Amino acid sequence: MAFQRSKPAAIGIKAYYPGFIEPALASSIERVPTGKRWIHEIKFDGYRVQVHLTNGAVKVFTRRGNDWTRRFRKIADDAWHIAAGSAIIDGEVVVPSKDGTTDFSVLQNELKGKSNRIVLVAFDLLYLNGYDLRTVPLQERKALLKKTIDATDVQFSESFEIDGSEMYAHACKVGLEGVISKVRDSRYVSGRVNDWVKKTCAQRETLTIAGFALDGNKWDGIYLGRHKGNDLIYAGKCDHGFDKKSSTELRKRLTPLIRKTQPYSKRIAHKGIWVEPELLAEIEYRAKSAEGKIRHPFFKGLREDL
Repeated sequence: MAFQRSKPAAIGIKAYYPGFIEPALASSIERVPTGKRWIHEIKFDGYRVQVHLTNGAVKVFTRRGNDWTRRFRKIADDAWHIAAGSAIIDGEVVVPSKDGTTDFSVLQNELKGKSNRIVLVAFDLLYLNGYDLRTVPLQERKALLKKTIDATDVQFSESFEIDGSEMYAHACKVGLEGVISKVRDSRYVSGRVNDWVKKTCAQRETLTIAGFALDGNKWDGIYLGRHKGNDLIYAGKCDHGFDKKSSTELRKRLTPLIRKTQPYSKRIAHKGIWVEPELLAEIEYRAKSAEGKIRHPFFKGLREDL
């Protein structure tokens, strides 16, 4: 017998199902904002996704709009029980640990098999039962989201109305990735916005892999680049964060991409095995030089969702 979907009271603008919506992206800031205008949420360490329920089916899209339903089968199965005829939910796929933290590298390992540990943490509701909610104030959208996903395995991202600096200090103390702060009555606007801002406890960046290094036949890290217009600028070398499994798999992925010349627009004085700049790496680091070179980098995993 098919699951009977209930339909909560409608708010928003009546509209046809819009398909994939370009997500809102938080802007990076130096200091977490304070004041009653802002609410704060935990920043999770996972894959940003958009979950669509329509015509009795569920699809899971990446931030770029790629259909990863098969890869996120458990997320789709969990979302099928959401109490809605149609819906578009913005959230993050994570692997939660016992202490409440999340880890991107653990998530990547989980996705290599048929994972039963991944969960969807939902933080926004863009469309529901024939109504576009993007002009509805954030707190109303979140209240409706919480009600809509109640009694399912989808988790709700709570908001905290406390001092921003206090929230950030606590998040870093307990090992969370950081804080997302949002204007409480903001609309949902696609693209990079200032109504959503983020502050991470450790600096993170997605960088392009330009090559790799070997010490004899032993893995010795990757060379990284940052795009500036059409140019690829050297961003440093990362040789931490690899275990035997990850280095073997990464070398396997990079070997078919080997090229003779450096992909950088300005040649660097390093010997490496250079590759076509096609793969992206998530890198955590402590600081960045004035020239943009990262210091004390740590490899967290490949970004295949971007």
